[in-house]
Amino acid sequence: MTEITPSTEKRDLRPFLDCAMEIGEQMLVCGAEVHRVEDSVRRICYAVGAERVDMFGITSSMVLTVRGADGKLYTQTRRVTSLETDFHKLDRLNRLSRRICSESMTVEQIRDELDAIGRIRHYPFWAECLAYVMISSSFALFFGGGWQQAIAAGVISVILRFVVELADRMIQNAIFSKFLCSFVLTALTFGAVRLGLAPRADEIIIGCIMLLIPGIGFTNAMRDIFTGDSIAGVLRCLEAVLGALAIAGGYYLFAFLTGGGAI
Repeated sequence: MTEITPSTEKRDLRPFLDCAMEIGEQMLVCGAEVHRVEDSVRRICYAVGAERVDMFGITSSMVLTVRGADGKLYTQTRRVTSLETDFHKLDRLNRLSRRICSESMTVEQIRDELDAIGRIRHYPFWAECLAYVMISSSFALFFGGGWQQAIAAGVISVILRFVVELADRMIQNAIFSKFLCSFVLTALTFGAVRLGLAPRADEIIIGCIMLLIPGIGFTNAMRDIFTGDSIAGVLRCLEAVLGALAIAGGYYLFAFLTGGGAI
């Protein structure tokens, strides 16, 4: 890793501090590991003239304290309440942080770029539904299902996408949201089997449940642990494990309500 050299140019650090924290927060929201966020914010602060930077982040909070060339200390805290996966936006934020470190960008230029990144549109809903169909059907076939299970998994995955969208809007707790989605998924699958639309439920559930597995969160947790951010890594790992348990809990709740017929 290259050494961070503080800038000798004296600037008012407060507006740059706001921009650095905004970049760090958006990177964390988009799915970046904590180590990357801390390193990016630290480099930005040094590039704009900070003499010392103390940055601490976890999945839900960021705390930054910098000391300027005038000896004054500036501190800011951010509470991160939402997480998603958007690697396109994350790449743009990475490139912006590198530009700030290599060029002499003004606060206005940084904010204009942040506004442009914030206006990046997600994939259209129909494209997300198509991706759900491809993933669920492929996994259903991969795990030994036939064309009936693949078609059923594709149809159920589209309904699941609507359920996920509705749950994300109405439920703030991501763990309970996964629990609800898993319950609905299981109910739809066994309903399809009882209607004779597919011979077995196993491959359909496996194919669709892959859409809910928190794989990226667990991967980022391992990366945080390996880079020394043990607290952030353990928290991410715990969130991933709780998410997986919530998915299993949704299945077993349906099995309990139906008298064990779903097991």
